[in-house]
Amino acid sequence: MRNLSDGKILITGGAGFIGSVLIWELNNRGLENLVVCDRLGKDNKFKNMIPLRFNDYVDADELLAQISTNSIALNDIRTIFHLGACASTTESDCDYLIRNNFEYTKVLAKFAMANDCRFVYASSAATYGDGSQGMSDDDENLYSLRPLNMYGYSKHLFDCYAKRQKFLDKIYGLKYFNVFGPNENHKGTMISMVNRAYNQIITNGMVTLFRSHRSDYKDGEQLRDFLYVKDAVDITLFLAMVDSAMDGSPTGGLFNAGSGEAHSWIELVTPIFKVLNRPVTIDFIDMPGHLVHGYQYYTRADLGKLRKLGYTKSMTGLSDAVVDYVKNYLIPNRLIGE
Repeated sequence: MRNLSDGKILITGGAGFIGSVLIWELNNRGLENLVVCDRLGKDNKFKNMIPLRFNDYVDADELLAQISTNSIALNDIRTIFHLGACASTTESDCDYLIRNNFEYTKVLAKFAMANDCRFVYASSAATYGDGSQGMSDDDENLYSLRPLNMYGYSKHLFDCYAKRQKFLDKIYGLKYFNVFGPNENHKGTMISMVNRAYNQIITNGMVTLFRSHRSDYKDGEQLRDFLYVKDAVDITLFLAMVDSAMDGSPTGGLFNAGSGEAHSWIELVTPIFKVLNRPVTIDFIDMPGHLVHGYQYYTRADLGKLRKLGYTKSMTGLSDAVVDYVKNYLIPNRLIGE
């Protein structure tokens, strides 16, 4: 396995959800040789960084400037986790998504390969669209995928670019499914349903879920692959460290990052009621019109490719993950690392 202590580690999106939990886990492993990059803006995600330890911070635009001038500040970087992006599935500014999720990733990937850095980046299960083309991370099926929204397409666009440029045998893309857990409070309308449901129960004693607009799925029984952020980070670190597949095949490419199980929204929220000692009370509401045609009714990660690479750990069970999040982070209003 690669030694992450060899040189510096660059984490883009390091103040964000998955990025800050990744830094926490790197700290747990005794690593502080980190350069954190983000755009802090006007929200409160800077708070995610307060308990964390790292060597330096650089603004996202400044990082581009450093790359363009071949700054000596980047000389010792050997590993790049590119988690910075616009993650809003409802973002309608296509040009903004192209700049942030496609062009920025191209620049970093080219820098990584030119400087012999391990490059691990965030793709998304949103690239699979309605799932009618399957959810296999075999890049031979890549061009058949049809994302349902511009966010998913911006991620898919880079995946396709990397395949055309023959980058995929050298870099590692993670198709994250529905990730939830601590340090997501800054995400506003994009927070997970666990976070949203917890606050609804505390405030109103009930949870609202979308009605199904398909006859083959009952209300609240739309199925998603929910992945605890601690598991997402463990998979991410594995791809940064692996140096050979069990069968000797190339290690790069696209990899699903999910639990490998599909659970309903009802299954997701029920443990929250139990932790809070409240009766399960759910109100079903109509889905907003702008979401109806871009809604995924079924997602489930095929983890065969990841397992073949040598990742053998089991994912945290859904109920256990929800309970850990609620009891240890939401109820005490605590960030990870505090």
